[in-house]
Amino acid sequence: MNRIYLDNAATTQLDEVVLEQMLPWLRERYGNASSVYQTGREARKAVEEARRQVARALNCTASEVFFTGSGTESDNWAIKGAAWAHQDKGRHIVSTAIEHHAVLHTLQALEKQGFSVTYVPVNEFGRISPEDIRAAVRDDTILVSVMAANNEIGTLQPIAQIGQIAKAQGVLFHTDAVQAVGAVPVDVENWQVDLLSLSAHKFHGPKGAGALYVRKGVRLEPLLHGGAQERNRRAGTENLPGIVGLGKAIELACEDIEGKAQAVTELRDMLIAGILADIPQVRLNGDPVHRLPNNVNISVRFVEGEALLLRLDLAGIAASSGSACTSGSLDPSHVLLAIGLPHEIAHGSLRLSLSKKTTREEVEEVLRVLGEVVRKLREMSPLYDEGEADVF
Repeated sequence: MNRIYLDNAATTQLDEVVLEQMLPWLRERYGNASSVYQTGREARKAVEEARRQVARALNCTASEVFFTGSGTESDNWAIKGAAWAHQDKGRHIVSTAIEHHAVLHTLQALEKQGFSVTYVPVNEFGRISPEDIRAAVRDDTILVSVMAANNEIGTLQPIAQIGQIAKAQGVLFHTDAVQAVGAVPVDVENWQVDLLSLSAHKFHGPKGAGALYVRKGVRLEPLLHGGAQERNRRAGTENLPGIVGLGKAIELACEDIEGKAQAVTELRDMLIAGILADIPQVRLNGDPVHRLPNNVNISVRFVEGEALLLRLDLAGIAASSGSACTSGSLDPSHVLLAIGLPHEIAHGSLRLSLSKKTTREEVEEVLRVLGEVVRKLREMSPLYDEGEADVF
């Protein structure tokens, strides 16, 4: 059976070119980038080239790029580091109700330390109003953190407008751009962000490699203490092959990024149109216009999301019911609840996320299989009535 992979929001396949770039640094060129001998100097050179590759992708200087172990670490460092460094000014943070748990749980940890957080609500499409952010900022606000693109429903946020508001208010602005980098153009100057998180495995790079953009002059307390790596700001021996892979992956992802996004968007729209035309009582979640090119999130009435996933898996299709980081939870998605879905409908959600490797033939096969799976599951549901309205 040829399997179809549509869970690229969770992780992507490592690009062959990226793997080839990494292999020498896993084997013969394995030196420690902090060492002064030749092997170490070669490693340092490779790390700095990757730093420049990230800087070119984000439109910043290489000195503003710091390597981490993941997007989660980058989020934690940005938020905790900023909060600790600026608590003399205030202890209030503004964020949103639909952030990734790497942000939400970090904010909850800070609340236990005496910080206060305002969680701004979203509209029915999961989109933030910049004016709501402006209204939430107080005299003691030290940080605004708003994700660039939602990992579950794919909604893109008006980051540049929010950045203007934060700058005008004199407040630091962080964005979790883990889903956005490599999918849509990212420009830290245009967005006016002070801190930006990214992760390599979301754009066909290796797992275990992330980065944090820190605008020059921004004070940030370290999250990890130890050695003097990353210019004394992030301790720990550099993940040399991971960093090299991240650099190459972001370079490849950003080559003709708009053209690649358009190609994936066409397949995404084909998938959405086919689902809505073929399967009754299905809702598209997320903003229909301001949306990641690769994201399809639907709610199917009278069907459990877990049952959908298992049936699709048996048919050779890998998908998700939401964030991979909460796949073990029985609670409905906090994102779907935040956009106003009731529990029973939120439980019937399905996320299909494409990549540059997804083909038209795969989308056609998913449409064929998904319709059959939904019909069979609904036949077993005592609640399903074919005569009910198609819209909900």
